[in-house]
Formats: sequence, structure tokens, C-alpha cells
Amino acid sequence: MTGEAASEAPAPGPEENTSGVAQAPTEPSEEGAASQTATQEEQAPTQTATQEEQAPTQTATQEEQAPTATPEAPAPAAAKPAPPSEDLPSIPLRLTVEDVSDSSVTVSWEPPERLGRLGLQGYLLELRREGASEWVPVNDRPVMVTQQTLRNLALGDKFFLRVAAVSSAGAGPPAALDQPVHIREIVEPPKIRVPRHLRQTYIREVGETINLQIPFQGNPKPQASWTHDGHALDSQRVSVHTGDKDSIFFIRSAQRSDSGRYELTVRLDNLEARAAINILVTEKPGPPSSIKLLDVWGCNAALEWTPPQDTGNTELLGYTVQKADKKTGQWFTVLERYHPTTCTVSELIVGNSYSFRVFSENLCGLSASAAVTKELAHIQKADIAAKLKRFVARDFSEAPSFTQPLVDHTTTPGYSTQLSCSVRASPKPKIIWMKNNMNIQGDPKYRAFSEQGVCTLEIRKPSPFDSGVYTCKAVNVLGEATADCRLEVKGEGRGGSLLRDLSGGELETPLPLLLG
Repeated sequence: MTGEAASEAPAPGPEENTSGVAQAPTEPSEEGAASQTATQEEQAPTQTATQEEQAPTQTATQEEQAPTATPEAPAPAAAKPAPPSEDLPSIPLRLTVEDVSDSSVTVSWEPPERLGRLGLQGYLLELRREGASEWVPVNDRPVMVTQQTLRNLALGDKFFLRVAAVSSAGAGPPAALDQPVHIREIVEPPKIRVPRHLRQTYIREVGETINLQIPFQGNPKPQASWTHDGHALDSQRVSVHTGDKDSIFFIRSAQRSDSGRYELTVRLDNLEARAAINILVTEKPGPPSSIKLLDVWGCNAALEWTPPQDTGNTELLGYTVQKADKKTGQWFTVLERYHPTTCTVSELIVGNSYSFRVFSENLCGLSASAAVTKELAHIQKADIAAKLKRFVARDFSEAPSFTQPLVDHTTTPGYSTQLSCSVRASPKPKIIWMKNNMNIQGDPKYRAFSEQGVCTLEIRKPSPFDSGVYTCKAVNVLGEATADCRLEVKGEGRGGSLLRDLSGGELETPLPLLLG
């Protein structure tokens, strides 16, 4: 039986024209809260006895009012007897106002403890305006929900609400609100929404336009006001336009006097919201107050200056130091955003004369002018005497040593081959080639040559007879060194083929023995 129903509030009218339901609950007294909490068992006998006492009274009253001229008129019907208490549901529980807006109200309740023997048909919600005595049903018929919203209510309406559970036997005792419901305009506390870029200091240059739009909330429309450093705004400098949802702050041409803390206050009755905006109007700084050439030595010059009197309403970012040669007159930057007030300019050209100047710098840029040194820095030539060191000849004498030795080699008969090695020595060594420890210098079969320390032995068209151990020997006045390798000539050369042809078959005797 839970749910929500929406209905429009009944229009107010005279008491005579208000319509009711046959089983509508009786109106509770102003102190009926205590009687509503009584148990159903105590209420049932009381209601039955009351209805029985009222029935004869109503009948007697109607008989006295009947005209005596028409005794034939039938007697009025007797009043309908009240249903048994066990057939009626008990009082709904926990009637509560859930929400009240400027045009609607939402109430909720819980089902009664006893639904009656005949079952529950729904709930009947009734409304009584303040000052009226009649209860007007909100719905034409009972609804099976435990939450209901009344809409299209007028501002200023004040009324009571009650709800009763209804069965086929009739409506049970109602549950009513102790206090009337008042429809009034919803008050939304004021709130200022400062844009993100205004949450830190807002910096502008002199002469620029300042146009700020600050949105705010509040219902009904709140009152907005501005202050500058705790004082009212100068209407000749600042223009303010406040709408329903925002306030516009405008300065056509900013001056340094416009810097400070601006505070926006939004008030609604006893509620208010504040927001502060810091504005800083800056301009270019002035030049350093003075500059002095302290000293000149070698290719260096020392400078010193004093900070500017006007920093442009903001902090300095540093100084820019420049130099100019007297001959060319062109200025070149030496230092940028340099914070100290003393510096040393180096790498000046000998024989030239230099002048120096210093600019101040802040967020707006460099100062319009610079402080220039009055005297020139003359870079003079210094007397330089060369001191030559005595030359010491180095002894490069060295005994022979092989940096790359000979490597064992295998070759084919009939094709020239070479054996190479590299030797290091000073003075230049004498190279001797040997085969099997026998000097082969002057043998036309071998050709030996040496270039840049690389020694090479060329063996022309070798045969198996040329196999053996070859030695390269390097000798100078400081000593000697040797390098060995083995040469192997494999296969048959042209001589072996000729001997085989002459013998008519294979040679069983080795070729060196035959040749010997």
C-alpha cells in the first residue's frame, strides 16, 4: 500500500456549499490529539452509545418541526446504525509533513494497526483551511497510497490536514496534524560563486579595462553591495550593475589607485554571503637611481647601481645590463633578470672603451629609460713577456720488438704466397729472413721488402720442397728479436706432375730425396 499520489488542493468556498462523504470522519476538537491516541477498543463502545443517544434526539426534533397541518405526512426514516467497531480500521500512524515548497506540500503516513474485518479500501485525505470549520476531501475517492502531494497551492495558504483509513463499513478515526501547514516562499540562502581566475590576485596594467562578472544565488532576490578596502566605491571611477543572478563590476581605464581589496556582500534578510577580490594595477618601473663604474682591470669591469624609486606597484623581476663599444655604439645585453645590484662584466676586448647601462624589469616589462655610466671603461694592453721553456729532446731509441708476429700458413703449389709481420724499433732495424735457420737472403726464389715497419717475404711459385719453418730476425744496436712460422705446401705442383709422367707411375721416393 506504499506509493505516492499527487492531487490539486480544493478551491476554498463557503461552508454551506462544501460537500462531504457519507462516511466522512467527524471533526476532531482542537485538543483531539489526546483522543486520537486512545485504543480502538475504547472508542467503539463510545461511538455506538453516542449514535444511539443522538438518534432519538434527532427524531424528536424532526417531529416537533413537522407542520401540524399535514398529519398524513410520513415520519422521517430512522438514522442508520453505526457499524461494529471491529469492521472499521484503526487510526493511521505517524502522519508527517515530508516537504513544503512555495506551491505544494507532501505528507506521508503509515498503515493502521488494525485494518478491520472487511479489509482496507484506501485512505481519505481531507483539508481544512485556517478559520474554516468544514473539512474538504482532497480526492473524490479513497487512494491506496501512504504518501500524497498537494499541488497548485497559493502563497500564504494556511490549512490543517488529516487522513483516515476507509473500509467498506466506513471511515475509521482520522489522524490529524497538530500544527497548520503554511505555504510560503522558499528562502534560498545567498551564495557567491567567484570565477576561478579571480580567486587569486587579478593583475591589470594602467589604462586597461576591468570588467568583472560575479554570479550569485539567492531566493528571493538578495541585495548586493560593493566596498573598496572597507569603504564605499567611488561612483566616478567604478560602475556596478546588479541583476537577479550576478553583479557586474566595471572600470573603464584602470589607475594604480584602483588597486586593493574589493568585497562583494549579498544580503537576504538576516543571511549574507561575502566574497573578496584582490585587484593589482601595475605599470613599468622607473630606471635605477644611479650607476657607478667601480673598477677596471684586465678585460673586466665592475659596476654598482641603486634600485629604482618606483617599482611600478609590483615586485621587480631583476635588472638587464648592457654594454656598448665606443667605436660602434651598439648595445649588447650582458645579463638578464639579474637580481643583485653589483656585477662584473668580463671578456671585454683589449684596446676598446666601453659604456654600460642598466634597465629595471617587472611584470609589465623593462623600464622606459636606463641608468648609464658617465665614465668609460678603457681596456688597456698589458705588457706581456713570453717565458720559453727549455726544449728537452726525447730519446726514442728502442730495441726491436714484433707487434704482429708471423702466422702459420698453408698454400698450394705453383701459386705465389706471402708471409708478413710487423716490427717496432729505433733506430731502424736490419731484417734477416731464414728458412730452417738458414739465411735465404739473395735467393731469387724469395723477395723480401719492408715498409713502415711491416716486413714481408714473398715466395714465388712454391713447391712441397718450400715447406718448412721461416724466421724473421730484426737487429739494431740495442738488440734483436725473431718471429717464426711454419709454411706447409700441400698438393702436387707442376714438377710433381712432370716426374710422374716421366716415371710412368707414382713416385715412391719423396721428391726432396730425388732432387737431392
